[in-house]
Amino acid sequence: MKLKLDENLSRHLKPVLISLGHDVSTAADENLLSKPDTEIAAKASKEGRLLLTLDVEFADLRKHPPGSHPGIILFRPPAFGPITVNKFVSDFIRSTDLNSFSACVAIVDSTHVRVRSPEKRL
Repeated sequence: MKLKLDENLSRHLKPVLISLGHDVSTAADENLLSKPDTEIAAKASKEGRLLLTLDVEFADLRKHPPGSHPGIILFRPPAFGPITVNKFVSDFIRSTDLNSFSACVAIVDSTHVRVRSPEKRL
């Protein structure tokens, strides 16, 4: 799976996710640090990458409706220290089929995974 890490996720996650077999790019890799969310989202979409983030703005369905992008996963870990966040994200990725989040917006916290899928049109 092709993944994009936004600037709020640690660059130390990249090698972990690569070791799990993912093609990973970070906002820093592409000189997107401090760029608007719209630029980061557009780049992830252009590259066909599922965007992993801690930024709640990416879960705004008005700005990023399901079906308009390759997928967004917003992580809401129990604490925001880098070690806790990295473990939370990597544990989720290890135990989840990320293909099921294609074109969706998902919010992952310690007890739930809420997924908004694209509307099916008849």
